[in-house]
Amino acid sequence: MKAIVVTKHGGPEVLETREIPDPEPKPGEVVVRVKAVAMNHLDLWVRRGLPTLKIELPHVLGCDVSGVVEWSDTPGIEKGMEVMLAPGVSCGRCEACLTGRDHHCRSYGIIGEHRAGGYAEKIRVPAANILPKPKNLSLTEAAAVPLVFQTAWQMLVTRAALKPGEWVLVQAAGSGVGSAGVQIAKLLGATVIATARGEAKLEAARKLGADHVIDYEKEDFLAEVKRLTGKRGVDVVFEHVGKAVWEKSILALTVGGRLVTCGATTGWDATTDLRYLFYKKLSLLGSTMGSKGELHDIVRHVESGRLKPVVAKVLPFWSEAREGHEMLEKREGFGKVVFEL
Repeated sequence: MKAIVVTKHGGPEVLETREIPDPEPKPGEVVVRVKAVAMNHLDLWVRRGLPTLKIELPHVLGCDVSGVVEWSDTPGIEKGMEVMLAPGVSCGRCEACLTGRDHHCRSYGIIGEHRAGGYAEKIRVPAANILPKPKNLSLTEAAAVPLVFQTAWQMLVTRAALKPGEWVLVQAAGSGVGSAGVQIAKLLGATVIATARGEAKLEAARKLGADHVIDYEKEDFLAEVKRLTGKRGVDVVFEHVGKAVWEKSILALTVGGRLVTCGATTGWDATTDLRYLFYKKLSLLGSTMGSKGELHDIVRHVESGRLKPVVAKVLPFWSEAREGHEMLEKREGFGKVVFEL
């Protein structure tokens, strides 16, 4: 089959189109013919290379995948079924998996990072990773759902336990996970302050439900948060930017506030003033991915129209994969970049 692979670590130029062997499924696995793949910053990090990640090259990226079942030996998952994939793969047998915390499994891995992903004509995954495509979405739209909504749901619902009436600051709302965060926060009944760059992204955040928007390039987001909340601060900061906003994000919290983070796009070596942490009784929460069970909750909200994927641009995969990587690196567009195969 045809695939676009990473042959060495580096910039978008290391992506190459090659013929690779077709996937050979084991019992309990499913082969899906890929129809769409949505991009994530994870694609960029794996392509560039991560110090602790050892992968065999050439490697197939792509963790957000939708398509059509081509082969299955699992009842209820039939050939021709339109599906999207849960990105996280776990053992399915340990205590964490059996208690609905599969993302805590010691063997947990992500499609496109720890195993071959969706930048190919076909992909094989465990049957547990198969989700029916939401009925109201196209396959292209469905590819933009799993990773960002699963991540944002885990951050706000499970980790931060956001409550109705609370204030939440969503950093970089123009990103895929940020656009999901705005919607989930509104679904939970929160008042949302969203940061983004440029009027087009600010307006898009408003349309998703943000009550207040801040252009982080033109305004001091901390000063604006203090103004909007009457110097009180927010109850929750939804953070994935990292070093560039870390210190001010902590200062934006009210007494007893929670900051939840899932990323460090601008750098991991942020500084934390411990005096604010203990004096204001703050909680700093880390979060990665989410459980497969949470994805089923998300799908129900997507099918009801309460949550919706945000697609910034759709690109033909085989001719413009590198362009998609360059677009994401430049932070262009609001929402997800999706490749159609």
